[in-house]
Amino acid sequence: MRIEAHPILEFRRGKPITFLFDGKEIQGYDNETIAVALHAAGVRKLSQSLHKKRARGFYCAIGNCSSCMMTVDGKPNVKTCLELARDGMVVQTQLDKGRIV
Repeated sequence: MRIEAHPILEFRRGKPITFLFDGKEIQGYDNETIAVALHAAGVRKLSQSLHKKRARGFYCAIGNCSSCMMTVDGKPNVKTCLELARDGMVVQTQLDKGRIV
């Protein structure tokens, strides 16, 4: 689900783009973050807690927490709520056999 209109915020979506998330194609738009595109595509688990393995999702959207950190184009620990989605990028969760890498 993508917000199309808001009484305060202005959305400046660009052209449609496609990127890979854990091997799956995700549709997004220029000028939106990776986390927003993933959320709109129905992806709710972005990471998990280290000790209890609880799911972590799209939380603060301003870079204060670490719930959205993923590997983007081979670079680990990228806060996807701040990183803009780009056509052809490769995004991966940092989960390895039930643990964060």
